Amino acid sequence: MTSQADWLIERLNGRGDPIVIDGGMGTQLEKDGVAMHGKVWSGEAVLSNPDAVRRVHEDFIRAGAEVIITNTFAAGRHMLEPGGLGEHVATINTNAVRLAQQARDNAAECPVAILGSICEWAFMKASGWNTPEAVGESVREQARLLHATGVDGLALEMCERVEFSIATVEAAMETGLPLWIGVSAQRHKGADEITTFDYADRGLDELVRELAKYPAMAMNIMHTPVQDVTEALGVLRQHWNGPVGAYPESGLFSMPNWQFVDVIAPQALAEAARGWVRDGVRMVGGCCGLGPEHIAALRDAFKRDESESALREG
Repeated sequence: MTSQADWLIERLNGRGDPIVIDGGMGTQLEKDGVAMHGKVWSGEAVLSNPDAVRRVHEDFIRAGAEVIITNTFAAGRHMLEPGGLGEHVATINTNAVRLAQQARDNAAECPVAILGSICEWAFMKASGWNTPEAVGESVREQARLLHATGVDGLALEMCERVEFSIATVEAAMETGLPLWIGVSAQRHKGADEITTFDYADRGLDELVRELAKYPAMAMNIMHTPVQDVTEALGVLRQHWNGPVGAYPESGLFSMPNWQFVDVIAPQALAEAARGWVRDGVRMVGGCCGLGPEHIAALRDAFKRDESESALREG
């Protein structure tokens, strides 16, 4: 029997229409009225608003998402402990997966893979958690919880600092689950090259070169401004020969809330994505600021392109 991960890997390495990923879970929850926690954003929503989390997953699936990502971006102990939620690490991660599974059961009409989100970001004021060793142990715990609850794979997100990213990848790999690696980038004002999203002094090239050594099922440019995705993809391809994805952000973050300003229109995102796909990108979705309407636009654009291609070949 083919598992969701097998299906995803086959599509990533095959031909045909690109895979559609979901959009930004945390920002969509916020847009729907769920209050963000002052330190862990949407990480608490699994406890406080489980029905809303399930509903957002369902909305993305109905919009066309073939991959949904659990609401566990901010659910590692290295984030929850400084946020006063350390006693809930197991509950939050386990329930987040179950909510995604319920949403898939409720809304999916085609295969949908569930990936467990893991992020290396550490609360900067809690210096004891802001080390590669501490983050690695936290990721090891979180990855085991996600694995035990039945995710189809792991999504390592917002990789930015080489030493933290390596600790995250190596800890996650211990589960044996397939994983993808997501790096975040942007062209900072005055910078000579594209760098990582939060660190203008950390080049994207070095990060990608080191992470490309690991056997991921894909590498993604994610949580990157739409206008910077093409340049970031160029850096990625210099070091990585495997499947590539893109799920950008749009808007602005001001702790703990997303500012929905100058968010790209759904059709404009779809048009940009069509260009990435022509250049070989196999997986496209959205990150912060991008909702079900953006995912539906991607789905419709890819279906239209597939139909037109079939007509030409016929």
